[in-house]
Amino acid sequence: MRPRTHESRRRLYLMARVVIARHYRQPLTLERVARALATSPRQIQRAFEQFGGASFSEQLMERRLSVAADVLLEQRSIPVADVARLVGYRQGSHFARAFRRRYGVPPAEFRARGADTRGEAGVGGVALEVCRKAA
Repeated sequence: MRPRTHESRRRLYLMARVVIARHYRQPLTLERVARALATSPRQIQRAFEQFGGASFSEQLMERRLSVAADVLLEQRSIPVADVARLVGYRQGSHFARAFRRRYGVPPAEFRARGADTRGEAGVGGVALEVCRKAA
């Protein structure tokens, strides 16, 4: 691969990551991001394959679930269904399934366990602690 192509693809990957970080609440698709960055969906796929370690959709889901975990622990008054909508999920069942796959427990249980371990691990360590307890 030519150095220029390598650098161009790297820049595209970083710009797509910025779009994910800023707009994860919206219904993002590979096509929408490609259009926003004036490129093709295939070029974004190639950039994620080369530099991302995970696909576009996997990184989008990871961002949404990470923010959801923080909100569940920090904003206990917000119902789980509302947290799902806040982070970009249209259906609570899809959110609950993805969350359970990622953290090993349903969102409500994650919140309950996080409240128990919050003093020990702090917010950043709670997700890891909850995953260890669930395993």
